[in-house]
Amino acid sequence: MDRRIIPLIMCGGAGTRLWPASREVHPKQFLSLFGARSTFQETLLRVADASLFERPIVITNEAYRFMVLEQLAEIGRQADVLLEPMRRDSGPAIAAGAAFAQSRDNEAIVLALAADHLVRDTPAFVAACRGGLVAAEAGRIVTFGVKPERPATEYGYINPGEAVAGEVRAVAKFVEKPDASTAAGYIDAGYLWNSGNFMFRAGVLLDEYRNVDADSIASVEQSVASAARDLGFVKLDAPAFGSAKAISIDYAVMEKTSLAAVVPVACGWSDIGSWRQVWELSDKDGLGNAARGTAVFEDSRNCNVSTDRALVALEGVDDLVVVATQDAVLVSRQKDANGLKRLVAKLKVSAPAVTENHIKVHRPWGSYQSVDNGDRHQVKRIVVKPGGRLSLQKHHHRSEHWIVVRGTAQVTVNELIKTVHENESIYIPIGAVHRLENPGKIQLELIEVQTGSYLGEDDIIRIEDDYQRT
Repeated sequence: MDRRIIPLIMCGGAGTRLWPASREVHPKQFLSLFGARSTFQETLLRVADASLFERPIVITNEAYRFMVLEQLAEIGRQADVLLEPMRRDSGPAIAAGAAFAQSRDNEAIVLALAADHLVRDTPAFVAACRGGLVAAEAGRIVTFGVKPERPATEYGYINPGEAVAGEVRAVAKFVEKPDASTAAGYIDAGYLWNSGNFMFRAGVLLDEYRNVDADSIASVEQSVASAARDLGFVKLDAPAFGSAKAISIDYAVMEKTSLAAVVPVACGWSDIGSWRQVWELSDKDGLGNAARGTAVFEDSRNCNVSTDRALVALEGVDDLVVVATQDAVLVSRQKDANGLKRLVAKLKVSAPAVTENHIKVHRPWGSYQSVDNGDRHQVKRIVVKPGGRLSLQKHHHRSEHWIVVRGTAQVTVNELIKTVHENESIYIPIGAVHRLENPGKIQLELIEVQTGSYLGEDDIIRIEDDYQRT
């Protein structure tokens, strides 16, 4: 089998089903929920076998572009990174990835994978890819149908039809998420969970999409043809991409095409769609309690704790999920995932910031985190990666005092360039042109104390910037 598969990793979505850990600016695909690596990283490593897979394509949005690069570097992987100028759902995203793959190889076979799914049995998954490749080469659009482990109501189902090639079957029909009794009937009838992952010849997918929405495909292909290169990213043309209809690939193509096929797989798959699913997939104590972070349980059963820093102690409770971040705490019944959805909808009205932003904010050079806020002061903890530097900038309304607590800083203040070591500090007056750099081999950590009449992030006037944010 000579032809290799081009993985297309879709990681531009933002969900709050795992709030407050997952938020708009740092969604679940970049979280480390089951060990040291994120599901995005695990997805990339799953398709790392160079005998079967080519260099991957990652499609994401501009807000996540530097997180993508950072997490790629952490696992030693490289990819072509496409940036969506706005979200148009999975249909245009997959079409753009297919068009880009076709520009690399006119006969490209593409494997479109969601970056926020978990697969516990990689060899079984890879075997399914090999099994589906024959059908994809023959012109089928192959989806991965997971053999059900229970009568799930949170997934759509696939009714497999006649045999196509090996284990691959034609899709007789797709069905929506069922109630519990219907789901049990589907399992008895041999239906499969619809994982939402696909393999196809790029040209076939685009042709089938074009048959039902020629204008959107023309727009997507134009957005790829007119894409700009920026800091190693491929920026899809905004006017062209924005004119494509926002729609899922299921509704746009899969439910309309006669070429849909399904390869059955049992690989320990989950889309991690709720805290209950996180609990089900986590290691537990003898009473069914799972903990990520520091937790103590007394007379408690079947509880799930995730905490960034604070110790969480539970006594005399059952079936609770407790998620503690530095600016929000969730306490909920595990069984009611829809309850969290309703809660987050209320929060988006009453306290939108906690659904959108974390206290820790990621930047291409590192991160910063708010420690304390007042009317005329703000304290931040700033971390700069080795070799990283902030923009050359100034502020109209605040001064800054930097205290280095780890590493070495190179600081520019107007005409002065000074090296600042651990336990040393430097003052930045209002209006001074300044820049912070890490010339060292370890992370630079410092405490920044801001004072002034206005402390918003929009009081940054960038004069020069390595990341073209001026």
